[in-house]
Amino acid sequence: MIHIVLADDHVLVRDGIKALLEDEQGIAVIDEASNGKEALEVLERTKPDLLIVDIRMPELNGIEVVTEVSKKHKKVRTLVLSMHDSEEYVIKAIQAGADGYLLKGASKEEFLKAINKVASGGKYFTGDVSAIIMNNFVNGNAASSTQKEPVEDPFHLTKREKQILGLVLQLKNNKDIAEELQISKRTAEVHRFNLMKKLEVKNIMELNNKAKEYQLI
Repeated sequence: MIHIVLADDHVLVRDGIKALLEDEQGIAVIDEASNGKEALEVLERTKPDLLIVDIRMPELNGIEVVTEVSKKHKKVRTLVLSMHDSEEYVIKAIQAGADGYLLKGASKEEFLKAINKVASGGKYFTGDVSAIIMNNFVNGNAASSTQKEPVEDPFHLTKREKQILGLVLQLKNNKDIAEELQISKRTAEVHRFNLMKKLEVKNIMELNNKAKEYQLI
């Protein structure tokens, strides 16, 4: 059973989500909040599996809530459900620690897919949002307002692994990486495998997220 808390300042939105989910087996909305401060208080009391949170809310906005959840409620997964698809909101939400970002215009099928993916420990970013994330990483064009102070690399990547990381984030395959670094394709494959294992990621999106979080490039 996936226990969910809803945080949105619009009652109609919360009621709509509850109505959408009420007949879904394995999913239960156990509480709700109308502002960011209330959301954190509800989390303390209910300990849900998933928090579905809007960005624009009084008291504390959704990004501030996600930041606090990432610090104090590490077992609670967070899915941002917003009408905003601007790069600023998307990048800030991810940097705050959001596990997923979905637009309010999404279909019921995509909504359920996002809930199950995030609640099970994965990441889910809707198509338009994924494009923003990829563009940000490939072109390095995040807004200056989202920059963080340098942090220590906890993974102790070697110089070569950082080179591989940069090329992987440019979506280059093993053959391209081998040619650029003048190494064998097999060596490139091994470096790539070791990099993914060291960072404990399973795909390019998770690698992107972690590289940004820890400023590895």
